[in-house]
Amino acid sequence: MESEANTTSSRWAEAVFSHVDLGDTRRAARLVQMAAAACERPSGKVAAVFTSDRQREGAYDFLENPDVPTEAIVEGLAKATVERCVDQPFVVVPVDGTSVTVVDWTGERDFGRIGSDHMGGRGLKAIDAIAVDAQGTPIGLLALSWWARSAERSPARDTFARRARPLEQKETRYWIQTVQAAARALDERRVRGWFQIDREGDGYDLLHALSDTEHQWTVRGNADRSIQLEGGDHGLLRAQLERGPVSGTYALPVVARPGRKPREARMLVRVARVVLRMRDRKTSPVARPLARLPVTVVWAREEGSAPVGEDPIDWLLYTNRPVQTFEDAQLVIWAYTQRWRVEEFHRTWKRGDCDIESTQLRSSAAVQRWATIVAAVALRIERLKRLARFQSQRPAILELSPFELRALKALKFGPEPPQHEPTIAEAVLWLAELGGYANKYSGKPPGATVLGRALKYLRPAARMLQIQQVYGK
Repeated sequence: MESEANTTSSRWAEAVFSHVDLGDTRRAARLVQMAAAACERPSGKVAAVFTSDRQREGAYDFLENPDVPTEAIVEGLAKATVERCVDQPFVVVPVDGTSVTVVDWTGERDFGRIGSDHMGGRGLKAIDAIAVDAQGTPIGLLALSWWARSAERSPARDTFARRARPLEQKETRYWIQTVQAAARALDERRVRGWFQIDREGDGYDLLHALSDTEHQWTVRGNADRSIQLEGGDHGLLRAQLERGPVSGTYALPVVARPGRKPREARMLVRVARVVLRMRDRKTSPVARPLARLPVTVVWAREEGSAPVGEDPIDWLLYTNRPVQTFEDAQLVIWAYTQRWRVEEFHRTWKRGDCDIESTQLRSSAAVQRWATIVAAVALRIERLKRLARFQSQRPAILELSPFELRALKALKFGPEPPQHEPTIAEAVLWLAELGGYANKYSGKPPGATVLGRALKYLRPAARMLQIQQVYGK
């Protein structure tokens, strides 16, 4: 009976947090209990997650404990993630930065500046790396770096004073730290990673840090770059690409969003092997040492289909992955689009079902610990969403516990539920309908918001079924 009781959110929490080493079995047990509660009732507010005074007091004590390093929680989550990656041919590793805004009206707490200076936002900065499988489904967290910006303003943009700062004074160091941590976690089990970074990664230090790993990477170019030509001369990258042949074309469905109309974009793809000429901008503007970085460039650009007044889609991608055919180039483009998985995770984590920005914790360290725990819950929600769309025939029992499935059937169908075991697509559709999803009106697949709403109905019902089985009806 006890083993069946452990198949709800506690089973998930045990599997995901079992590798965390806090140097004390009591702390480890508390962490698993807190993660299970957050899975059942995700919220940025600790008081909304724990139902008794004893649980809340224990949670606050844990989060304010200086002997609980956030880094240890992140490392444990990374180990659990890599364990689930060992059978994958490769994992895509999107890396991105975000901000967690908190309420700090006085500015006296140990948070930092967020956003533009005139808005006066307060909170923490974070850069994270997640693992995504070859079907585009999130697996888990690989790395997470936190910091609070100082009150000191940085030098103005595009000035030598700003560029001349050593790496230790730049936020770029957190990008490098995150990439290196994710690479180490993957190396422990010899899992092949393919890092994906947007235009923030197009810089001297980060490109070289990526090149120093044993993994593949793709970075979106931020601007036209100087490249080395035959004979020692140099030229501009885009001009050289435009002179080259088109490797192929493909159609890209574009969904509507503010400032963008829905359409089927006609994408032209060009591929070239080039040597980037990169100067270390931290040195003198007169004598900057030149670094040469060989890369493959995959340029996907919309031509002939962009509506009047809209910029065409334009992805200039640098990669160290070999590209021999048009199909290889398409795989590079596909992998880059999986970077959006980390943006979707951020929405669910920060303002969606998990709503970490509603936290009322009063210290930077406590917010970091709690937000890291809740990040794992947000990734579970994102995983369910993607599985339902792209691995629809996967049995739901592999992702939801027996208690959750029994509760789901009861809530959805009442006293006469279907007897068959649902697929993940069926279970997620039932969940979404509990959350108010109207498929016949929207025509879109269920998103994280509606699934999060439904899980808040489901988890207490599953918990009640568990209690009934353990203690008798």
